[in-house]
Amino acid sequence: MQAVSIKIPDSMVEYTAVESESEELLRNAMILFPYIQNETISHGKAAQILGINKLDLIALYSTLGIPYLDQTKEELQNDLAVLKKLRSRSA
Repeated sequence: MQAVSIKIPDSMVEYTAVESESEELLRNAMILFPYIQNETISHGKAAQILGINKLDLIALYSTLGIPYLDQTKEELQNDLAVLKKLRSRSA
């Protein structure tokens, strides 16, 4: 691990101290999240960087209300319909 220096507003300083490994993991996961969101890195790569399992990272984000899949119910239903159609063609 390396220490880095970042500029933050003075009013944020009190929230940056972490007291446990789980808080450190959460902070680092949140630092990586924008890079997952903009598809610079994958969940798998972020998990590798953090030294944890991909499913554990997905579960961590889930506890924060950040979904792994960001589809609407309608989009998911459309995808399922396409998969069912493809599956019936190959049977």
